[in-house]
Amino acid sequence: MAMMRLRREDPRVVGTFRLHRRLGAGGMGVVYLGSDKRGQRVALKVIRPDLAEDQEFRSRFAREVSAARRIRGGCTARLVAADLDADRPWFATQYVPGPSLHDKVNEAGPLSPAQVASIGAALSEGLLAVHDAGVVHRDLKPSNILLSPKGPRIIDFGIAWATGASTLTHVGTAVGSPGFLAPEQVRGAAVTPATDIFALGATLAYTCTADSPFGQGSSEVMLYRVVHEEAQLAGVPDALAPLLASCLAKDPADRPSTLSLSLRLKEIAAREAHGPSGGPLENGSGAGAGWERAERRPSDRPTGQRAEEYARQRTERGTAGTSSPRPHPSRPPAPRDAASRPAGPASAAGKNPRKTGGRTGRRAPASRPTGRNGSRTPVRTTSGGRRPGPDRRLLRQRVIVFVVVTLLVALGIAAAQGCQGPARGLGVERPVPVAPASGGVDGPYGVGEQNP
Repeated sequence: MAMMRLRREDPRVVGTFRLHRRLGAGGMGVVYLGSDKRGQRVALKVIRPDLAEDQEFRSRFAREVSAARRIRGGCTARLVAADLDADRPWFATQYVPGPSLHDKVNEAGPLSPAQVASIGAALSEGLLAVHDAGVVHRDLKPSNILLSPKGPRIIDFGIAWATGASTLTHVGTAVGSPGFLAPEQVRGAAVTPATDIFALGATLAYTCTADSPFGQGSSEVMLYRVVHEEAQLAGVPDALAPLLASCLAKDPADRPSTLSLSLRLKEIAAREAHGPSGGPLENGSGAGAGWERAERRPSDRPTGQRAEEYARQRTERGTAGTSSPRPHPSRPPAPRDAASRPAGPASAAGKNPRKTGGRTGRRAPASRPTGRNGSRTPVRTTSGGRRPGPDRRLLRQRVIVFVVVTLLVALGIAAAQGCQGPARGLGVERPVPVAPASGGVDGPYGVGEQNP
């Protein structure tokens, strides 16, 4: 919401609230951003001086503020404080951060059907709480709807009236915004909850097309079209057009009830959120709980030829499983498992399924990728661990054979060297006995020498 500096004529303190910025001005008065001593921010509206001098307006305004205190709902701005006896009556509501629906559409263009239905379901729930309190808003329009991070919020109950009250502040003067007023408001008839249903239908049509369903023009032209001409819904999506047309019926009895409208919009929001026109609601927790959750994200979904291919794959996966989905041209084809592969001669002969890939849900070893040295990569289990495949078992067998052969060769060499004598074979030098000084001359182990 745009903020402006306070002007010289603007008050700085109203009641117990200090004013900081201007939030806007309307037919009832000026809205300011204020805060109390605890730092709580509020949107405070001060009534215009000419309306403050009208005793009839004061009395009706007092009744409506009393009724607004009874409104309990998450889709409305809660009333915080009010002073009806001041020279210029004022009331303060909870400040809602976020852009208005009017500003959002004006900047980003029409919203998707999923977004419109989600916002409409939340607003209808808010109107249900308002109507249960015996109050009719009477001026529901895109600029009076704020898109907060927690969902859309209805604001500005400054001209709300009790059910059945007249719609004229002065004779011949209608209160509200042309293009969003109901025909009974223009005629000066009593307002009912159906009056807000008409305004909500016009607001949602604006959200779909970025234009009023009664076009543009002067106030007189717009009011005439509201009473005598049908609403133009050419740009409204087919999913919402019939429902919005019933909301914009000239006769209040032909419009849906607030509860019925809420239920139907929830159904449309759920259907459109998972259809081709909208993305899935992320972490959704009810209609309107974060209006941006229904926003379409083109980068998350395929478009054009990819979208057709994606839809065909989903359709094929949803069948009885007789055929596998056709792979995307830009992706390598996934290896088929053994269950879908026709039985070959090896499997028919009853060979080991591990070697032929005949076991269900397991690929043949030939389909596994290989490394630089030709060794296959290990199989990864569903639990994230590794289990040895046939390649690792073959490697282990080769290592064992190599070790055994090496040991046998070493033992053979040792045995061959041992046959040549212990001194040579084992490299151990044994002392040669020497004949004693008085011994004979026959040599070792001779007559003159004793065997040690």
